[in-house]
Amino acid sequence: MSNPELDVVEFLLTTAVYSDRRDLDPDDLPPAYREVFWSDGDIERPLSATNTTASEATGVERPWSAVSGLMFTDRDDFSGSISFTDQEMAEEWYLERVDADRLARNPVLAAAYGDELDVDYEKARATNRPARADRAFIDAMLEEAFDSDDEDDEEMLDLVDVRAPAEVETTLNDLVLTPDQEGEIQKIVKAIEHRDYLAQIGLREIGKLLFVGPPGTGKTSVARALAHDLDLPFVEVKLSMITSQYLGETAKNVEKVFEVAKRLSPCILFMDEFDFVAKTRSSDEHAAIKRAVNTLLKSIDEISLIQDEVLLIGATNHPDQLDAAAWRRFDEIVNFPKPDHSMRADILRIVTREMDITDFDPETLAELTEGLTGSDLRMVLREAVLEALTEERTTLTQQDLEDAIKDFEERDNLKNMDMIDGDHDALVAGGDFSEGADAASDGGHSHDHDH
Repeated sequence: MSNPELDVVEFLLTTAVYSDRRDLDPDDLPPAYREVFWSDGDIERPLSATNTTASEATGVERPWSAVSGLMFTDRDDFSGSISFTDQEMAEEWYLERVDADRLARNPVLAAAYGDELDVDYEKARATNRPARADRAFIDAMLEEAFDSDDEDDEEMLDLVDVRAPAEVETTLNDLVLTPDQEGEIQKIVKAIEHRDYLAQIGLREIGKLLFVGPPGTGKTSVARALAHDLDLPFVEVKLSMITSQYLGETAKNVEKVFEVAKRLSPCILFMDEFDFVAKTRSSDEHAAIKRAVNTLLKSIDEISLIQDEVLLIGATNHPDQLDAAAWRRFDEIVNFPKPDHSMRADILRIVTREMDITDFDPETLAELTEGLTGSDLRMVLREAVLEALTEERTTLTQQDLEDAIKDFEERDNLKNMDMIDGDHDALVAGGDFSEGADAASDGGHSHDHDH
């Protein structure tokens, strides 16, 4: 339960300690505090604790009212600043009321008072989201790198979608993954954590993944969830747009995509529609686009998770259209099949976590939805909810869900799905796609899916 008094005192102490201690930097400030102090990509000392900044950082509507009864607080009516009349008394008051878990979430105060509650400052800092992942920092970096008055630069930023990790709603816990898929993700997590060691032993060919599978199986959602869980900026680009001949200097655009990623590193660079590369190389496309594709392949060769701190993820719905030149750029191929029965049941359980459903039987629904993707299952549930709302109901029944499945099938969506040519058994979890390939299916609260 929130304690407005404690929340505001913690904020005031944090601003006071950070302003005094030059050995601390923005990575030590809790993200919610940093957000109110960013200015032109920097956080300058001293931090100004006012009614406004305290409210924005803590969510307490009237900060001064919350702490005005304490003996050690004061307010300047002219500037609106809130301060301590006696910081030692404030520290004693705070330490009597805070626990170790809370202190560990604030590296600034862990640095100052960690010994009092046996809180390790280095651990607190390591678990704090880094400043480079903040929206304000990302925007300042992009502003510095690209001229808003330059038409080409503006065009470039329109083609690249950059998200701060806090802006990604999907987490890995919202997704249904097979054990193999979880193992693949764990390997990447460890590679990112230990990239200094990997560089030391000369293992540099790591961190370029290709996600392969039909539309709606979670390729984009898993990539975004990784960004969220690893606190990394997410740079997304659709290759069919970046290499369009109607968008100026195509090869230059491709180079700028990689420039954006390197400037925001460590980050994830996600390139959707990767089959466009092979399609373009084998066609009679405009020479400028072919140059752009060659530039892209060269840029992929030159970028590195170990040296540049960029995790590259490509995605394709059409692996059959990729040629050898495209395949060999990736060190891991990750298969995204349609979910099998047990995965569909798990997806349904996760997506309906916040729903009230009478006689809910996900196993039966899984039987009725063979061939559907995680994205399809979300569409079925959406239709069931909307249908119930037309009857002024917020409680669903199992029959509502079964009816929605029938309606979905009647709309003939399954016949229009973009299937990968070849053995369709490979598209169902448990199918042998390729040696070392993994399987996953999107089953979370994400409202995004592959197209």
